[in-house]
Amino acid sequence: MRFRSVSFAALAAGMLLGPAHALQIQPEVVAQKLQNPWAVAFLPDGQFLVTERPGRMRVVAANGTLGAPLLGLPAIAAGGQGGLLDVVLDSEFATNRTLYFCYAEPATNGSNSTALAKAQLSVDQTQLSNVQVIFSQKPKKASQLHFGCRIVERPDGTLFLTLGERSHFKEEAQNLQSHLGKIVRIHKDGSVPKDNPFVGRSDALSEIWSYGHRSPQGAALALDGSFWMNEHGPQGGDEINRPEPGKNYGWPVITYGENYGGGKIGEGITHQAGLEQPAHQWTPSIAVSGMAFITSDRYPGWKGQMVVGALKAKRLERITLNGNKVEKVEPLLPKLGQRVRDVRQGPDGWLYVLTDEEKGQLLRLNVQP
Repeated sequence: MRFRSVSFAALAAGMLLGPAHALQIQPEVVAQKLQNPWAVAFLPDGQFLVTERPGRMRVVAANGTLGAPLLGLPAIAAGGQGGLLDVVLDSEFATNRTLYFCYAEPATNGSNSTALAKAQLSVDQTQLSNVQVIFSQKPKKASQLHFGCRIVERPDGTLFLTLGERSHFKEEAQNLQSHLGKIVRIHKDGSVPKDNPFVGRSDALSEIWSYGHRSPQGAALALDGSFWMNEHGPQGGDEINRPEPGKNYGWPVITYGENYGGGKIGEGITHQAGLEQPAHQWTPSIAVSGMAFITSDRYPGWKGQMVVGALKAKRLERITLNGNKVEKVEPLLPKLGQRVRDVRQGPDGWLYVLTDEEKGQLLRLNVQP
């Protein structure tokens, strides 16, 4: 079927990438009137599974029709940056109907934290069953900020989950006895892989993969299977990182950003021995969001490149890598005019974008002939 062309002038103006580019991108509306959509996954039948931050998950038909919210979700602490966040399908979804989602999990005392759950989607795609929380971030805090919450399945079947430091507790990102400001790696049943870097250490939580992170917003696997993520800086210093096991990515000891309103963070330094440098950083901040790697041939010349969304800058960034180094960063759809929350490559090879608006949209990025 034909998707509706974007009707507003900002998108039409933003489709041209400039004379240096061989490709022209035409965004088309797949679905609209989604309330602050956060993540999209692709069902085998060509439909889409979309989360909305206020606490709804729904199936979106290929023609853009919004299904009713799925039944069976757990209690969700929706407010501020919290709510229902990422969703991914299990690599064997076609046979086991299993998916994973993360969200702000409430506690009885008003605190909350990021949790990761697994469930089965019913055959009629109306409800979730066998919902099981397989990871719950500790400690819980009274905050509506910095949940992190991107999920990536590794080729070995283990899961990465990115976790924010909850904003007011930034020192916790350096505390190995806390999940705040960490990336964790677990098995699909919630158990800890024996080769995690801190297994066997009494002074560290065994789920931790890497630490010193602030507010992770995007994560994806490159063509070679390597894991990449991005995170918000405070006021400047948005970062791309390629987290390696046991390594410290510096927050809040080193940063390229500063306190909101001005003023240095800590000693105001950007480098320190033993702390990792980002693969790339943006100052001023663009407010990075979802991340995807182009693995298809839909975009000639772009295979292997990274695409990163931007909330504040209301565009995407197309990033060329040379090994583990960022070689070039170029704006993509610079006049999009909407906050980008998620970007993913679909099974059809096209890139899909979610816009974080009260009436958010699901867009497909086509190549204009």
